[in-house]
Amino acid sequence: MPAGGCTMLCVTPLLPLLLNTVLGFKLCPSHCLCYESSDLVDCRNRGLVRVPPSVPHGTWLLDLSGNKLTEVRTGSFMGLWSLKILLMSKNSIQSLQPQSLSSLQFLERLDLSFNQLRLLPLGFSHSLSSLQELRLDHNLLQYLDSTSLVDFENLRRLDLSYNRIRAMDVRAFGSLSRLSLLNLEGNGLYVLQDGLLCRQQSLEVLLLSHNNISVIETEALAPLRSLTLLSLQGNQLKHIRFKTFLKLQTTTTHLQMSSNPWICDCELQRVFSKIQHVRHLRVLDYKDIVCHAPAQQAGSSLASLDSQLCIAETASVLVITITVMLAVIGALVKAEYNRKNKQTVSDTESERQEK
Repeated sequence: MPAGGCTMLCVTPLLPLLLNTVLGFKLCPSHCLCYESSDLVDCRNRGLVRVPPSVPHGTWLLDLSGNKLTEVRTGSFMGLWSLKILLMSKNSIQSLQPQSLSSLQFLERLDLSFNQLRLLPLGFSHSLSSLQELRLDHNLLQYLDSTSLVDFENLRRLDLSYNRIRAMDVRAFGSLSRLSLLNLEGNGLYVLQDGLLCRQQSLEVLLLSHNNISVIETEALAPLRSLTLLSLQGNQLKHIRFKTFLKLQTTTTHLQMSSNPWICDCELQRVFSKIQHVRHLRVLDYKDIVCHAPAQQAGSSLASLDSQLCIAETASVLVITITVMLAVIGALVKAEYNRKNKQTVSDTESERQEK
């Protein structure tokens, strides 16, 4: 056989391999669908247990949601420099290996919702400075430390709702100066701390409903110059301080505060009355604020009772004041009577001695 023929026969089986090497960035992973010349890769609900190794290098959207991933390994996304959107919701991801996402320098949106993450690894945010939206809702996170989100300097939207977060480092959001939406609904937070939101001047929406918040510290809301919506429904608030909300120096802020165990008294009525007379504050659900205590007011709306609460309290104060005044007057009269009585006795004794 001629040497040239042998060469052709030897090279021919290598052609697919060569094409795969040269054009691999355009080939679609098995079990996935690719669109727009492989720029959009759809691997949803394919029963995958790991990230496909052959995702085209030019991909800018990769959807891996609804699979059976349990972890994300280091190097899983190596070479995907163009990736801007990565969707991994509704898997069973329990862990992210350190630096597993660090190659995604241009990633703008990351969805890890509905997984089983208990913590965020060291270096989770490393090299993800382009990220603008992060969804971590419906996981099992319990705590946020000061390094968890440190490199997310361009993050606009952060969803941490429906985890098990009871506490967080006061510096946890320290680098998120461009954040416009923060969702912490459905966690176990007890206190909204001073300093937690000290760099969130751009924050527009703060969702804190369905936690266990019973205390809002005086300066906690002060930095929020752009806040338009604050949701505090379904917490453990019994009283609030007017000064805390007066710190909100915004154009307009809408408040949601129903479904809390409010103790309805004159002081609470005065606080809400003051809030509603502040031009930039609006309590959207004031008519739905229901009294939890005292027993005679339980189940009644504050709006239907507010005028009565201070009247009743004023009447009680008047009764007590009048009672005290009468007691004092009575004591003074009695004292004067006793004084005069003693004086009469003394005068009589003196007259006898003179005789």
